[in-house]
Amino acid sequence: MTLRRRIALLTVIGALCAGTIVVVAGVLGGATGTGGASVADSTAGSTAAGSHAAGSTVVAFYGDSYTRGTGASTRAARWSSIVSAERGWTEVNPSTNGLGFVNNRASLPGPDLIDRVIAARPDIVISTMGLNDNFVMPGRADDVRAAIDKDFTTLKKALPHARFIIVEPFWYTDERPESVERIIGWVRDAADAIDADYIPGASHWIDGHPDWKAPDDLHPNDVGYREIAVRMDAELAKLGL
Repeated sequence: MTLRRRIALLTVIGALCAGTIVVVAGVLGGATGTGGASVADSTAGSTAAGSHAAGSTVVAFYGDSYTRGTGASTRAARWSSIVSAERGWTEVNPSTNGLGFVNNRASLPGPDLIDRVIAARPDIVISTMGLNDNFVMPGRADDVRAAIDKDFTTLKKALPHARFIIVEPFWYTDERPESVERIIGWVRDAADAIDADYIPGASHWIDGHPDWKAPDDLHPNDVGYREIAVRMDAELAKLGL
């Protein structure tokens, strides 16, 4: 059974068991930092470092609101949780709304995401970071490129035995500023520099589907996250995962 069919079946079963789905909206900050509705909590939905089951594969996700699950009705509906559950992975997901390699980094409360990923001691690191840095381009282009290289190098040095999977940064509209391709190129080059696996094409995965968007028109809804999960599942399978 394909992941798409399994997701559909589980959705039907869940609806029959629960009878109804209650969606609680909260303004938690969006992909652009301007705000957006979400009930997915990036900290409560993540497994604390050291608390995973013995022998399980620990996967740390390094990303922004599209990996945090902003716009989903529950944490379980975000793509990272879907693919983790499918594979029996222990998910560690500190992904944060509005964050980029540079964008909003100075105002991040608590430990930096890099430190939180390292503290999880993951077997696999999946990075989707990069969308929000379009909002500081072109003025901070040099800073963005340097930060991408620094983040990946820091992670690789601290986690020499982890497998790194770098995903082309997501994008949220059919219109694409020139900066999107520039950042994608920098991310791809930095992935090559640390000998990481690279998943291309993710910036196009929700193109042409406004019906896959949450009411904020910025983030995916549950259907959108399921579609991202299906695409990610196929790409991970190509990598033997």
